[in-house]
Amino acid sequence: MNTTPAIAIHGGAGTVSAAALDAGAALAYHEALRGIVQAGQALLLRGASALDAVCLAVEMLEDCPLFNAGHGAVFTHAATHELDAAVMNGADLRAGAVACVSHIRRPVRAARAVLEDGAHVLLAGAGAEAFARERALEMVEPSHFSTEARRLQLERALAAGRVALDHDGTANNATTPLDEGQKFGTVGAVALDLHGHLAAATSTGGMTNKRVGRVGDSPLIGAGTYADDESAAVSCTGSGEMFIRAAAAYDVCARMRYAGQSLEQATHAVVMQSLPRIGGNGGLIAVDRHGNICLPFNTEGMYRGHARGTELPQTAIYR
Repeated sequence: MNTTPAIAIHGGAGTVSAAALDAGAALAYHEALRGIVQAGQALLLRGASALDAVCLAVEMLEDCPLFNAGHGAVFTHAATHELDAAVMNGADLRAGAVACVSHIRRPVRAARAVLEDGAHVLLAGAGAEAFARERALEMVEPSHFSTEARRLQLERALAAGRVALDHDGTANNATTPLDEGQKFGTVGAVALDLHGHLAAATSTGGMTNKRVGRVGDSPLIGAGTYADDESAAVSCTGSGEMFIRAAAAYDVCARMRYAGQSLEQATHAVVMQSLPRIGGNGGLIAVDRHGNICLPFNTEGMYRGHARGTELPQTAIYR
């Protein structure tokens, strides 16, 4: 008997700004999220794997300049781009990730190639890019990822002398629903397929004005990304260092397997209790093997969307 498929995506979490009143800007985000959920949903309904669905969804998020992954990624302190991505397959715990890459057009494809190669789990920097070239993945000049809005964010962060949370600062322009100065810009997807298998994928441009070589939670299996058919698939967005310290994505699954917690109990405990205790802000998306979906966050908003079976996709920004 086939399982009812389910998919959820996120485009970052953060705080509400005055721009929340801009219905047009909010609509653009809702439309982008809805279209991406629909694409993943259609793939699942045709019998594709959860891994295929999450990779497609994250590729589409990477290609959308509204989000901080791929095209539209933020700048490092040196005005460069360093992108991270990871994928994990819940059926066999295979995983692949890349970190600190700047020439791979779609980092999630490189992460999947690492998974499929099977020799390693995480490749970084020049070695990851050499691997991607060997696999004939599409390469671009780093300028491909640059947008004027992101450059302005870097200039503001440099002037303020601070590292900015993943999606820093266009709130002054009142063009986005969430305050970009207080927003974590990671993107991700989780899915359950017709065959009862789970998968998760996450991708990010990191933090504006971050130190060159900084790696957050997104490409670290168990921190920002995890999937296990015995429990759940999880993709996180938030203050990466805290998600790493809390092993946040794995902790959700561990609570379910060893403490018998439901998906709702486990995700709530991690996002509302464990992370805040160490100053961790953000949220996560998760789906369990029964098709339950949870999308908790401890910030004021999180770009998110989900769908089960043939139901119409639901999207949201605020609580």
